[in-house]
Parts: sequence; structure tokens; C-alpha cells
Amino acid sequence: MVTLSTRLRRAIWFWMPWAALTLWLFAHDQWGWSALTAFVTLFVFLATPTEAPPHYGLDHDRSLTNEQILETIAGTTGAPFLPGNKLAVLTNGDEFYPVMLDAIRNAKTSVTIEAYIYWNGEIGRQFADVLSERAKSGVSVKILLDSVGSSTIGRDILKLLEDGGCRVAWYNPLRWSTLWRTNHRTHRKSLIIDGRIGFTGGAGIADMWRGNARNPGEWRDTQVRLDGPAVMPLQTGFAQNWVQATGEIVTGPDYFPVIEPAGPLAVQTIMSSPEAGASPARLMYYLSIVAARKSIDIANPYFVPDAVAIATLIDAKKRGVRVRIMISGAHNDNRAARRNSVRLCGQLLDVGIEVWEYNTTMLHQKTMVVDDVFSTVGTANFDSRSFALNEESNVCVHDIGVAKCLTDEFLEDMKACDKLDLKKWRRRSVLVRLQEVFAWFLEDQV
Repeated sequence: MVTLSTRLRRAIWFWMPWAALTLWLFAHDQWGWSALTAFVTLFVFLATPTEAPPHYGLDHDRSLTNEQILETIAGTTGAPFLPGNKLAVLTNGDEFYPVMLDAIRNAKTSVTIEAYIYWNGEIGRQFADVLSERAKSGVSVKILLDSVGSSTIGRDILKLLEDGGCRVAWYNPLRWSTLWRTNHRTHRKSLIIDGRIGFTGGAGIADMWRGNARNPGEWRDTQVRLDGPAVMPLQTGFAQNWVQATGEIVTGPDYFPVIEPAGPLAVQTIMSSPEAGASPARLMYYLSIVAARKSIDIANPYFVPDAVAIATLIDAKKRGVRVRIMISGAHNDNRAARRNSVRLCGQLLDVGIEVWEYNTTMLHQKTMVVDDVFSTVGTANFDSRSFALNEESNVCVHDIGVAKCLTDEFLEDMKACDKLDLKKWRRRSVLVRLQEVFAWFLEDQV
């Protein structure tokens, strides 16, 4: 059930009462106050999530060892498990950036990028150099950047890309004509080579992802490389947002070739968008959690579960599932998200769910492993913004080998974590609790 505090927060963020107040103030010649409430009305209207969590149908009468639940996940998300793929898990910038750059250097027909973050810096220049070289060699290079997340890319890198023949477009630039979509961002991190090789995961193109998570200046993150038919949905997601941004349809075998099987894995590539009315990423997370029978390991930097997610995790624990959640600790770059995580984790700690804070650097990967067989890696954070406001992409695999790889990484990361303690949580300071009140107000926006 929706809690009273959630109802109160949603009432505050609902635009209609603010609009009514604006009209009342205007009618009573309160010009200054009416201007202020008009601004608040517009702000909360633009900030309101366009998608809400499901409340019914989250039954757990099927386990992830039963293929029927996979068909359910595929059917509800609209993303089938495509056979014939190879998948490699890549850990931290020292591993995934060289592989990504090498793939671009070997591109024959096309390179497409959809990125929330492409920032000025050393790694940004390295990508720009390689992309420009490929474009000059006749490879079609199209780059779609989020107009908010990549606003600090810098003129030098843009000039290098454009002078080399790369086409750069912006997703949802701030314009009056599309003001209602201002809060809708693309949070995807997709790189597709020749329509056959794809990369996605938590990392953008910026210097904080360089290195190997050895200190606070080197973020901890995970990417995957895909070879095979499961790459096509990544390209489809790019193509759909590209036509929205530019009016150009991406067509032809340079982008959509016939893809031969490349490996033994059946892979599900979920392209999540709030415009669908129900977040496919959210549905995938919730359905796999309710199907868990043995274990759930979640690593996610911005873990801000809604009431339904909390209920499903608590229910899993009560039926004997081991639940471990890893979040970003002291080096979290989003204070509101961290305060919400800690505040909401009290309910999880109370039933014995383990919550670990990663404190070496910023933990930024978005992974989950269920029952040592079902895995997902992608861009979606476990929060309202990713589920209800952002374009996201996640790759899911039902395979013991991939699950073991991610579980081994999870266990290694636990060595850099501090476990949250329920008694200490209950003794949080007054200052921390006041910060959590402010974070609570922003819960649906982080």
C-alpha cells in the first residue's frame, strides 16, 4: 500500500493545486506571489514522473530455473531472449576503454554512440581522435548526446568530431517547443560498431572512469561487450532517438546487417523508456526478484527503491532468499540519492537484508544476479529517475557462467565495503535525519 508520507510527497509535487493557487493569487492581485507559484506549477509539472510502479501481478509462483518466468519477463518487457550471442564482462576503465577504442578503430561501415555523459578530458579526446579518424576513412559516425548530461563536452572536442566528419546531435535540447519533455533524458551508454558489436553498461566517456578503482579519482564500473543478434536492439534504440533528434531515419546494412550467430548465449537487450507507459527495466527487476528462490545480489550506486520494490525485497527475504545490496558510500556523487538510500534501507535491515556501502571510490555499476543463473548489466539505476524519467538499456542473460563472473566481482567488491548495522542506523544523528527529510522530498527525482 502507498504510505501516507508517499501520498504527501506526491501531493506536494502535483501541479494542479499549485495552478489553482496561482489563479487564486492572480485573482486577488497578488502579482508577486502568483508569479512565484506559477513558476512552481511549471517546475512540478515538468518534474512529475510519467510512469508508476505496478501494484498487482507480482506473484512468485515461478522460479528462474523455470523457463516460463523467462517468457514472462520477455513478454512484459517486449524484449525477447535472442540466441547466438557472445558476451564479455569488462571491469573498470583500464579494461573497457581500450577494448571500446580498439573496436572503433576496426569499424568498417558505421559507428553509433548514444551517451548521457561525454565530457571534456583526456579520454574524451582519445575517443574524438579515433572517431574522427574513422569518419575521415569513410565510416559513418553518428553520435547522439544528452543535452544536459554532455553539456560540458567542450568546443575543442566538438570541433574535432565535426571537422573529422562525425555527425553530432543532441537529445532533448532545452527549447520552449519541447519544454514538457525537459526532465526526460537519455541515460543510455551505447556504442555500436558496424551493427554487429555493441557495448553498454554504467560508464560514460569521461576521465573519472579511467583507471582501476584504486582511489576516489577512479570510479568502479562494469561494461559488457556483445557480439551477435542481441546488438540489434541497442541499434534500434539509437535509431529511434536519432530520428527524434534529427529527423533522419537510420537505414541500410551499414547499421542493420544480417547478423550471424557469434556465440552460445541467449541474451535479452531491454531498451527502456518512460514513454512506453511502463518501464521495461523496472518490470524486469521486479519480476526477477519475485521469482528468486535462493539469492539476490544487487550492486547499484543510486539505490532508492519505491514502496513496491521494498515490499518485494522484504518478501524475498521472508521466504528464505539471501538478499545482499551494495551501494555507493562516502564517495557517492549524489548526496540526495545516498541519504534516501540510507533512510530507506532501515526497513530492509530490520528483516535481515544485508546492505553494504562501497567506500574506496564511487561505485557506479548497475548489476544484479539472481539465484546464480540470471544476470543483468546496464544503465538503469534502481530509482524513480531511471524507471520513470530516463531512456535506459539493460542486457540480461540466463547463464551460470556469466552469473558466476558477476558474483565473483561482487564478492571482490565486498572487501572494499562496510556493512550497514541496524543499531547504528537507528542512532543516526539529528543532522543526518534532517538531511534525509530533504532527500525524502526529492525521492522521486533522484
